[in-house]
Amino acid sequence: MIAITSKYEVELISINEKNELMKKYGERILYEERADVYGCCIKLLTDIKYVKERWEENFYPMSAHVRSHGRMVVTEENSGRQRVFYDQLSKTAFLINVDYYGWIKSIALSIASDILEDSHDINSVHGACVDIDGQGVCLIAPSGTGKTTHTYGLLRLSGVRVISDDWFFVRLMADQALAFSSEKNFYIQADIADNWGEYQKLVDKAEFDLKGRGVVNVRWVVGKGKILPMTTLKKAMLLKRDVKDKEIVRKLSPAEATNYIETVGFCNPHMLVKDERKTKLRRQFFKELFAPLKVYIVNTTAPVLETHRAIKEEILEM
Repeated sequence: MIAITSKYEVELISINEKNELMKKYGERILYEERADVYGCCIKLLTDIKYVKERWEENFYPMSAHVRSHGRMVVTEENSGRQRVFYDQLSKTAFLINVDYYGWIKSIALSIASDILEDSHDINSVHGACVDIDGQGVCLIAPSGTGKTTHTYGLLRLSGVRVISDDWFFVRLMADQALAFSSEKNFYIQADIADNWGEYQKLVDKAEFDLKGRGVVNVRWVVGKGKILPMTTLKKAMLLKRDVKDKEIVRKLSPAEATNYIETVGFCNPHMLVKDERKTKLRRQFFKELFAPLKVYIVNTTAPVLETHRAIKEEILEM
């Protein structure tokens, strides 16, 4: 069975196939690191020093005495063929010849999400989340529609603090949606200062990969006080790019928002399992998530500054 994503294929395997792969690749492992991903212990096994170092920069560490909930084996072969395997039972992924750290960290987050979704009724969102004067606002978007650009644009403003720029976890409690951070440091684009010059010194300090991305400590620029571990969501922005639509901002009903996000694959190309059961879980989650929130859809085809002004004035009333 193969689950197709927009960037790579995830081949779902049995636990027996997992055991065979572990025998095949286990002897080459040089590094073993554990990450604390919202209470889940995700263990990295790799022979690639670069991956080990980025992992340490990216995630909060977990004690070596804690048993892992999920595992990732990241290695390379001479064949050069990129492959991703995942065993749902043991929550183990194998990434072969995956040379982009952004995918590696996203699959780690997806393993944690798989565990939390099934066992703890905690859901994940592939999106950004900020807190504005005590009220949480999330930005959820298909890749390439401006989520990161507008998140960092908002972070420049007074009263705005960031929970996550790429992935956050949500607990629905009574009539509230609580959003929690997922990573210690963020994985930014090298061109972030093209729109927001305030981040140039962050870019100057960072080490970027061949994809123009790097793990950075945003606190260098915005300060420790601009980073929060959690917030209570009050508004949601769904982004799109539609040149035929001349309206920049429009309010959506919870039903419209749920329908839109499902049509774009829940804005998450990194979900490891996409069967009917999981789809039903995610559809119900977003239905419940959007119900108490004010939800807007933002068309980002206009110039960045024009779109950003509309977000601030029409949605955030800033």
